[in-house]
Amino acid sequence: MSLQLGQIAPDFEQESTEGPIRFHEWLGGSWGILFSHPKDFTPVCTTELGEVARLKPEWDKRGVKPIALSVDPVDSHNRWAGDIAETQGQAVNYPILGDADQKVSSLYGMIHPESDATLTVRAVYVVDPNKKIRLILTYPPSAGRNFQEILRTIDSLQLTDNEKVATPVNWRQGDPVIIVPSLSDEDAKARFPQGWETQKPYLRVVRLPS
Repeated sequence: MSLQLGQIAPDFEQESTEGPIRFHEWLGGSWGILFSHPKDFTPVCTTELGEVARLKPEWDKRGVKPIALSVDPVDSHNRWAGDIAETQGQAVNYPILGDADQKVSSLYGMIHPESDATLTVRAVYVVDPNKKIRLILTYPPSAGRNFQEILRTIDSLQLTDNEKVATPVNWRQGDPVIIVPSLSDEDAKARFPQGWETQKPYLRVVRLPS
């Protein structure tokens, strides 16, 4: 199945390390990050799952619930969790889906047969409170994910959902943003009384109040 930005994230019910989970119900009114790892007891994934657990205060601050998945069963995840806590200094504090029947990984297109028909790729799906997919990333098996970049993108999504702005290259919270071209100068004056810098008619840079 080929998923696209803006469509509703497929719902599912699957076993996890925290019991059965129905995805949409579990999300509730929160943002979510669903990320897959190819296999338990692998080195790169061990570092990634520890980092996601370590970032719990950042997820909580943004109203984001993380949930992981691999095609290994739940009892394997539970055994692996001990290794993650030991080597990464951080216990896993979010559910890991056991997807031995590949129900969820097939639903989300996480199995790439040309790569390996028995393993999931390193996929990331960010889902908003309306259950819409807002970000899709796919990493190769050898490259660990940059979760700071995922946090940065969630910051951008949450900001631009509420303001008539877009975020420029390498933007971080507190940096200037760009007024969307669809907003006229007249309407922009009401929305941004602090004023802005017009670099081109289509490129208006504004700093938002903190």
